[in-house]
Amino acid sequence: MKQSVTNRATILGEYIKKNGATVRQTAGVFNVSKSTVHKDVTERLKTKNPVLYNDVKKVLEFNKNERHIRGGLATRRKYKGG
Repeated sequence: MKQSVTNRATILGEYIKKNGATVRQTAGVFNVSKSTVHKDVTERLKTKNPVLYNDVKKVLEFNKNERHIRGGLATRRKYKGG
């Protein structure tokens, strides 16, 4: 069972790195919870694949820094009707 958790963490990390995806987007694609994705790529990946972890960390930091912009745009679309 440990093998599959490690394998999942690597697969999720590679997806985030390749697509610049958010935790929410990744969770939707792989049909797992956001908590699972976050734990896999921030804790498990750190010990199993440090190089991939650093790449994923950069993507997650970028997404975190940009989320207020995406949220504002979504709100704007909601109230503009488009």
